[in-house]
Amino acid sequence: MALKWISGEKVKNALTYEHLIPEMEKALSTFSQGSVVQPVRTVVPVNKVNGFLGVMPAYSPEQEALATKLVTFFPNNKNIPTHHAVIVMFNPDSGVPELLMDGEVITTMRTAAVSAVATKVLYGDNPQVLAILGSGVQARSHYQAMTSIFSFKKINVWSKTPSNAQKLADEINGIACTSAEMAVKDADVIVTVTSSSDPVLQKEWVKPGAHINAVGACRPDWQEIDSDLMKSGVVFVDSRVAAHKESGDVILSGAEVYAELGEVINKVKDKPKGETTLFKSLGLAVEDILSAKLVQDLVSE
Repeated sequence: MALKWISGEKVKNALTYEHLIPEMEKALSTFSQGSVVQPVRTVVPVNKVNGFLGVMPAYSPEQEALATKLVTFFPNNKNIPTHHAVIVMFNPDSGVPELLMDGEVITTMRTAAVSAVATKVLYGDNPQVLAILGSGVQARSHYQAMTSIFSFKKINVWSKTPSNAQKLADEINGIACTSAEMAVKDADVIVTVTSSSDPVLQKEWVKPGAHINAVGACRPDWQEIDSDLMKSGVVFVDSRVAAHKESGDVILSGAEVYAELGEVINKVKDKPKGETTLFKSLGLAVEDILSAKLVQDLVSE
């Protein structure tokens, strides 16, 4: 039986943050309720090029969705994206594979949508200044997701490559900053989406009460966030188990994880008031699976 194929272009045309952000809030909620069957991703290193293959399966009985994402991260790629992915969807009653879908657009968009959920839940509805550290695909998707639900008065951009920061700032009517400190010092919301394996954000730069979405540093020996900042803020994660296995920001700093974001959504844990909050995003298979199910439903309408 030939698998139906949904291309990245079709995914992009079908998927909007208006639909995706509520779906990602639902994904985080169901995960923390324990109603999703999902192991921590398996990572296969490709050492000769510093690359990785990740295998991310999940089953959500509530949404009747069974699928796996296969994703590669090859940071040394030139002139082609560093991330590539496909999602295979199976019939949850028979196990028959039914659909093959490009996973690159979903990975890009659901990551940003989850950060938007975290910002709404942990900061609130009225942030004024956004700082983006990074200037790649995720920087752009985070701008799009954040501005789909928030009205920022100012957006600061910083990158290790100043010309890239200026290019992005020009695209989004933002301000290119010459240092990360300058970018974040007045920010209510900070997004770190760099490829750095060393900290790019320091505690003394961040104003009290700010919210940070830490998206890069997806390996246990990488850090994007200064250890002092990790230990001084209130840390939230998508998955406790994954954070203690995969996140260098959590592991190397020794920071305490206060809660999964889904626990706050489910009102199992209270949102702290007046504290600096940090959401460490690693990405959950259930986010990909529910995003793919959403695309499937939208394309078939």
